[in-house]
Amino acid sequence: MDGLLDDWYREVTGEEASATEAAREPADDGGSGNDDQTIGLLGGRMQLGDSSLSRSQRNARVRQILGIVRRYDILHGLTPKSLRRMLEELGPTFVKAGQILSMRSEILPESFTRELTKLRTDVEPMDRETVLAALRAEYDTPIEDIFDAIDDHPLGSASVAQVHRARLVTGEDVAIKVQRPHVQEVMAQDISIISSLVRHMDRIMGDEQFLDLQSVVQELWASFREETDFLVEARSLEEFRRNNADCKFVDCPRPYMRLCTKHVVVMDYVDGIPIDQTRRLVAEGYDLEEIGTKLVDNYARQMLDDGFFHADPHPGNLVVRGGKIVYLDLGIMGRLSAHDRSALTDMVYAVGRQDANALERGLLRFSISDVGEVDHAHLLADLDAIIDNYGRADLSELDMGAFVNSLINMARKNGVELPGTVTMLARSLVTLEGVVNEFLPGVSIVEIIMGHLRAHRDMKEMGKREVRRLGREGVAATHGLLGAAAQADQAMRMLTRGQLRVNLDLPGTENPISDLAHAADRLTMGIIIAGLFIGSSVVYYARIQPVVFGIPIIGFVGYFIALILGLWVVRQIMRESKGRRR
Repeated sequence: MDGLLDDWYREVTGEEASATEAAREPADDGGSGNDDQTIGLLGGRMQLGDSSLSRSQRNARVRQILGIVRRYDILHGLTPKSLRRMLEELGPTFVKAGQILSMRSEILPESFTRELTKLRTDVEPMDRETVLAALRAEYDTPIEDIFDAIDDHPLGSASVAQVHRARLVTGEDVAIKVQRPHVQEVMAQDISIISSLVRHMDRIMGDEQFLDLQSVVQELWASFREETDFLVEARSLEEFRRNNADCKFVDCPRPYMRLCTKHVVVMDYVDGIPIDQTRRLVAEGYDLEEIGTKLVDNYARQMLDDGFFHADPHPGNLVVRGGKIVYLDLGIMGRLSAHDRSALTDMVYAVGRQDANALERGLLRFSISDVGEVDHAHLLADLDAIIDNYGRADLSELDMGAFVNSLINMARKNGVELPGTVTMLARSLVTLEGVVNEFLPGVSIVEIIMGHLRAHRDMKEMGKREVRRLGREGVAATHGLLGAAAQADQAMRMLTRGQLRVNLDLPGTENPISDLAHAADRLTMGIIIAGLFIGSSVVYYARIQPVVFGIPIIGFVGYFIALILGLWVVRQIMRESKGRRR
């Protein structure tokens, strides 16, 4: 293990690793829950550009990472808790990677994804002077001309940014999200180091990898680029507000776009009741069942109608203010194309109807891998088992988390690769179900989603969906017919040139040509026997001489031969039948 890390260190830094960088013994994981499970973190390839940090800074960071991972057996000995603790020790970039992994149950076992949801998001806050310096660097105008007051104590402090309450000179109460200085360079450096480690292990382990982290590194890179560009979050706030403009019970903070930059977001300050403080909500006169129902109904709208959904709907990102459910922190958003939304809708209906065939069609439409080699019989059998376990139960008893994980694991086992957005959505639904459990005891979110579909799919829209479905099936059938015609044309050309060969495979036989020849012989013999019998009967009625015992001799011989051949054929059939039974 140490030799592997030393090789990687020399490859990355060009230096010899120090034997005193860290202790050699594994870290104590404390032991809990499913810690008897272990994984090895091995992955694929990804090319990242060099960061702006110096080589000495990069080497220092590599030595720091090496010193931490030496205390953990990252190839064989990581338990759920030790993985979480190691990522926390490694710093913000690795915490972010863990947060992504926590939503990727198609990559990690459930015990690991559940533990990774506990990753710390609160970190040591920046001091006031650092925050003010970061703000001054973003604006040409003196910040005193923009902000009348900025609270010294942050509302929250995370690995990428921290949030302060403030007041504009125009009097509006706002929240300022300020990015930590140099966080882009540090995170880019860390991702580059992660990528080099992944490439190194990929070369060593080859096809023996237990876990392929290539997609995680790629997603981490994409997430990094989006989350360190705060203009993306500002635009997400605008888009979410537009999508829900006609919804009287859902809102999100309004961004001040003229004050937003790549490193600062200025938005309305929201002073509401956290959604998990149910006693306060009841004391303020709110109906918990109404809140839960509206929350899930709106989330169904985000998924199935808008295709733009909040990917982290945990209680800390949801408050109630003025009769509205307000979504906070739109830094992680998911998107579903019209094609994906249609497939998802079909899958929801399929679960409700307990239709494994429709569920399979929807699942295959989501796949980003080639489904030409999928064993449909095996896939349908697995889907039947899932429907038997979950679909036949009362919706109020449906365990959404177990159902989603079963579906994702089943897809992976059958070679159906689902996009990261789907697993992100699945994890979001599980999170949302945990939020509404206290609001809607005994009610499944699937039940509410089905209600949303029924309420928002009028006859005209259902007709359009049916036309689109028939169109898709018509295009697929047309392609199939054209393909069959092309293959038939090629076969005819080969036939006319004497180049056509047929490979015949009949289940239950080892030599189909020999068996067909044997069957043809048996048929020929039957025709001969029938001919002898019929011919002898004609001779009998014609009374052709000479006659013996009132039967023409020729007819008698014909009957006798037909009898002998018939008995022989029956004997052969019975003997072969006994041989097959053995």
